[in-house]
Amino acid sequence: MPAELRFSRSDSRPSVPETPVAERSLVAARWCARRGWPVHPLAARRKTPAANCDHCRTDRHAPGTCPCLRAGRWCHGFHAATLDQDRIQQWWGGRPELGIGVSCGPAGLVVVDIDAHPAQTPARDRILPGIAIPEGVDLTGLANGFHTLAVLAALRGQPSPADDAATLRVRTPSGGLHVWYRAADRRRWQSSVGSSPGRALAWQVDIRAHGSYIVAPGNTIGAGTYTPVGDVREPAPLPAWLAQELERTGHLPASSIPAPRPVPPRAQQAVLGAGGSRNRVRRTLEAVLAPVEACGLVSEGAGFSDVLNRAAYTLGGLIAAGRLLQDEAENALRETAAAARPGQEHRIQHIIDSGLTAGLERPLRPTGERP
Repeated sequence: MPAELRFSRSDSRPSVPETPVAERSLVAARWCARRGWPVHPLAARRKTPAANCDHCRTDRHAPGTCPCLRAGRWCHGFHAATLDQDRIQQWWGGRPELGIGVSCGPAGLVVVDIDAHPAQTPARDRILPGIAIPEGVDLTGLANGFHTLAVLAALRGQPSPADDAATLRVRTPSGGLHVWYRAADRRRWQSSVGSSPGRALAWQVDIRAHGSYIVAPGNTIGAGTYTPVGDVREPAPLPAWLAQELERTGHLPASSIPAPRPVPPRAQQAVLGAGGSRNRVRRTLEAVLAPVEACGLVSEGAGFSDVLNRAAYTLGGLIAAGRLLQDEAENALRETAAAARPGQEHRIQHIIDSGLTAGLERPLRPTGERP
């Protein structure tokens, strides 16, 4: 852990005295918990949650029904996050090599995750969702999330959050930046991925809130350390203009209405082409594609390969039963998966091919329907 994040046991401010190496993760986890930020272990030198127990790796079940959490184990990633100091001692006291993740929703945090990945600039309507960028605007040089967020802020006459020295900012090993804010009210801000065709604030700008976690400052992974910028160690309130933008872009669904999951147009055509109704389009595609889309809420650690394989297997069974058209259904799944894991197209296609092949051998018909 870098010097600027060495904490005393009682003070909320960074402390100059050295902390023994074996205690640094424990001290940092305790510090986070005292801030009201529930913490959970990350795998050593990685940014993904520590592995589940053998049972949870092989038996698929909802985290809320898992006895491991009640027993004090860290299965299911951020679902296991805790403020309990005894449990924190149990986890990090004996395993100081574990990293620290913070569950954003229960912590009341909204973290702007700015990426700087080399990637092809998307179509203009994907750069700032909901804001038309005329063809006459020269986008030469626009290459990452720092640029898109700066454009959005400039349009609103505001400074970019990347330059907000009044709040906790953390430089990531990949050259990105985490800008930490706290929600100023009880609204349940939702997470998003900045390359998603659905809910998104800007290209290469992710939002970590309910349904996701953030790597704690000071964590070191194979690529480097999550290093605080400047002297501020507390999140400032979420700026009003940024809250308005998040609300505009669908990060605040009505509490009584589930957040919408847009169904790709090709997916709608797939079911309609096979003789289905528009209502069945919505029900079928939301059910099959929603778990894949949900993986996009976290960059890693969502079991993406297994989720995608199951979705492909299910679609294969529907295709074999004559309820979907193969080309269109496969394209819909590929589009959804690519939005959840940009830049992994080759891996995605391999998983889809495998799952579809297996599913095509077992037609999936509605309950009670005879072959």
